[in-house]
Amino acid sequence: ELADRGSLDSWIERDQRVPELNVLDIGIKVAAALDTALKHNLLHLDIKPGNILFNSDEPPEPKLVDFGLAQAADAGRDPNAGVFGTTYYIAPERISLGTEDFRSDMYSLAGTLYHALTGHVPFEAPTVNDVALAHVEQPLKPPIEELPEIQPETNEAICTAMAKNPDERYQSYDQFIMALSTARSHLLIKKYGGGSED
Repeated sequence: ELADRGSLDSWIERDQRVPELNVLDIGIKVAAALDTALKHNLLHLDIKPGNILFNSDEPPEPKLVDFGLAQAADAGRDPNAGVFGTTYYIAPERISLGTEDFRSDMYSLAGTLYHALTGHVPFEAPTVNDVALAHVEQPLKPPIEELPEIQPETNEAICTAMAKNPDERYQSYDQFIMALSTARSHLLIKKYGGGSED
């Protein structure tokens, strides 16, 4: 399959911010892709805007690519292995505890959606190490604080999926998808007065 309509990264770079409805659609579809990978016992471990490409469908469908860091979900971490992934979106438990599971991918996806929605990464700092530390120690600024026009449900879905403690995140992709879908429904009702859109 050819995904030649650019990446989410290039979309953010071009437009600064991605519309909320598109962010929710991307989140729902990529979460479903991650759920499928998990059912095949795979963790992706490098979710970021550059690894979400779009095909030539209308509207373009997001496709999750680059499974170069993927590993078996039940493999466990080699204590001698380093932490690989993109620091701007990496889950805190991967840094502080050296552990990861599907909720780590969920965190990274939510961080990616945060970036697309707000136009900036969740945590910004002068060095890569400082960014990593911020994921562990710094409270997340809820996106609604700078974008009061977004749906509270969108804000809640992203913030819950980015909880520092994995046990405080959604405990399945179905739960995360449901939260994103609820936010999408509220947005469409607000925008179209009860109409729906596929």
